[in-house]
Amino acid sequence: MSRIVLFNKPFNVLCQFTDGAGRDTLARWIDMPGVYAAGRLDQDSEGLVVLTDDGALTARIADPKHKLPKTYWVQVEGHPDAAALQQLRTGVQLNDGMTLPAQVRILVPPTLWERVPPIRFRKNDVTTWLELVIREGRNRQVRRMTAAVGFPTLRLVRYAVGDWTLDGLNPGEYRVVEVPVSTPRRTAPTPEHHQPPSAPRGKRPPPSAPPSGPRPPRPSRASRKARGS
Repeated sequence: MSRIVLFNKPFNVLCQFTDGAGRDTLARWIDMPGVYAAGRLDQDSEGLVVLTDDGALTARIADPKHKLPKTYWVQVEGHPDAAALQQLRTGVQLNDGMTLPAQVRILVPPTLWERVPPIRFRKNDVTTWLELVIREGRNRQVRRMTAAVGFPTLRLVRYAVGDWTLDGLNPGEYRVVEVPVSTPRRTAPTPEHHQPPSAPRGKRPPPSAPPSGPRPPRPSRASRKARGS
């Protein structure tokens, strides 16, 4: 069986096990050798990190070509209008290209833990929570998307990766799920144009089998003479 670790990463924790600068890493929170993060979450983001000891599963979770949906709860400055939401739904032009369409909706402010340290905003500032679902994994993509449509991100929590969620997990907690070991997918062979095999040089192809059934009667000598005249 493969192990999957569902970890609720706190704010300001690096999504790796070692760091030469002495910053907070996963090693402080997860004492389980042999598991590695399947996809990263920024240091200043919170929420679900999936770790596993199954290399094939790691590739399927992290590789954008599999288009595994990732669900984020995003607190942004201001109140996005219909035009901004539509931009997110159709794709946003970033400096590294157009994003794929995202699913987005206004979210009732979720009941979450207090972030340490708390976000900085003034008492009269208006903020809005969005639920944003993407199927890519560009660097700081969600933050760049909301900023591009005019509503910078204040707080970012990853709620789900595929069907896995952080339900029931407080910051710094994790649970372990066991699943069957993944079998790496075989790469389909590239189609090629094949000519029918020819007979080897110097050899004649074998004679075809004689037709089945009784042989026709041989013509008589008289009829043979008639055909030759």
